[in-house]
Amino acid sequence: MQKNDDMDRDLLARYAPKPGRYALLPELTPQQSLALLCRILHREGYNDHIAGHITVRQDDGSYLANPWELTWAEVTASDILRLDPQGQVIEGEWNITPAINLHIDVHAARHDVGVVIHNHPAWGSVWSAVGRIPPIYDQTSALVDTDPVLYDEYRGTVEDQAMGRAAADSIGTHKWALLANHGVLVVANGIRQAHLRAITLEWRCRLAWRVEMLGGGTPLPAEVVAATGQRTDAKGFPFLWEAMAREEIRRDPSVLE
Repeated sequence: MQKNDDMDRDLLARYAPKPGRYALLPELTPQQSLALLCRILHREGYNDHIAGHITVRQDDGSYLANPWELTWAEVTASDILRLDPQGQVIEGEWNITPAINLHIDVHAARHDVGVVIHNHPAWGSVWSAVGRIPPIYDQTSALVDTDPVLYDEYRGTVEDQAMGRAAADSIGTHKWALLANHGVLVVANGIRQAHLRAITLEWRCRLAWRVEMLGGGTPLPAEVVAATGQRTDAKGFPFLWEAMAREEIRRDPSVLE
């Protein structure tokens, strides 16, 4: 691991912006970062209309979250809500989803988790519907090591406290979960890691479906997956979050407003 850490530092030092060049990203507020994450993930397939929610734990114990009424494609920084530790809105003009208890339960159980993402993405929902874990057929699918856990019992929508808690419990100490006949649950230590895990899961699900439609392929060896994912997942793939965030800002600068 020390060798990989040294390589990561060397890579970042070698390719860091030179004096006089623009920074990779402007300094962002937590609300701006969350709004950008919503926009980016919507383009990646996290686009089930107004369904889905992201929470980001703050240092004071409150949470930031996207509002219930807006699609992820239209959220701006000023739309982001602040919630108290019980999930009640204490700042913002919109409402929060009734299913916020799922997030609060995960945050309460996992003090290592700073970000919780729940949605019904296009390709993750396919694999959750058939109750299967997609194989890893390429290196992009291996940017996060370990398989998602499968919670294979659908008993109703997660705003019901007991059902939401059961879904929250399903992730245990894992990084992500497929919720059978429902969608996905992804946790992370921060925005950068959350972005990588969410896009990797959807990429993996999409590619695996396409490969299997052609008759199947040969998954990557487990040791290759572990070596790749352990290196990239811990710190994020260099410059990836910044590149995707810049792309969203170019498309619609109002995301930062």
